[in-house]
Amino acid sequence: MKNPVWLFDLDNTLHNATPHIFPHINQSMRRYIEQHLGVDEHEATRIRQDYWTRYGATLLGLMRHHGTDPKHFLWETHQFPNLKPMVVFDKPLIQMLRRLPGRKIIFSNAPRHYAEAVLDITGLRTCFDAIYSVENLRFKPKPMLAGFRALLKAEHLNPRSCIMVEDTLANLVSAKKLGMKTVWVSTGLRQSPFVDVKINSALQLAKRCGRL
Repeated sequence: MKNPVWLFDLDNTLHNATPHIFPHINQSMRRYIEQHLGVDEHEATRIRQDYWTRYGATLLGLMRHHGTDPKHFLWETHQFPNLKPMVVFDKPLIQMLRRLPGRKIIFSNAPRHYAEAVLDITGLRTCFDAIYSVENLRFKPKPMLAGFRALLKAEHLNPRSCIMVEDTLANLVSAKKLGMKTVWVSTGLRQSPFVDVKINSALQLAKRCGRL
């Protein structure tokens, strides 16, 4: 592919959010649901997981069924007193991304203030030409096709010139339906017809991108 445009997810694609960041966010979301829907801890956990499974984002279910204000929810649930030590990141990724041909864009369901903080802590911000957080997508997060189309329209992109790099398979299914090439960052054994290349880590991208 000549002059590709790379669309990168952030969490668990460019850094490892599983050990520290995701547990913190999940706890914050559970507390938010408890307070704003007036339910106990068990029910709040069930609601959070149910909406994430059904819609690909807890926020979407809360907006759809409870009229939750997305800006307030995202701000409240992405507060980190000390984010830096929570970020698990492979520094060689910076050099790998700089060698990768083509434009690079962050395409994340996370809110902008959090995405920018992670990019600054890791030193990755200089590797990217643009950042699309959920606010830029009019709160239509992946895997909704509307969010993908909002980015493509804003950047005047042909989806067939794009490569989506992502850890969540449902989001790659949407990308593939639009005509993008897809790279799945996953250590699992599962395969999918919606995935062009599967890698264990984004660090493998430069070696494997020839297959795209």
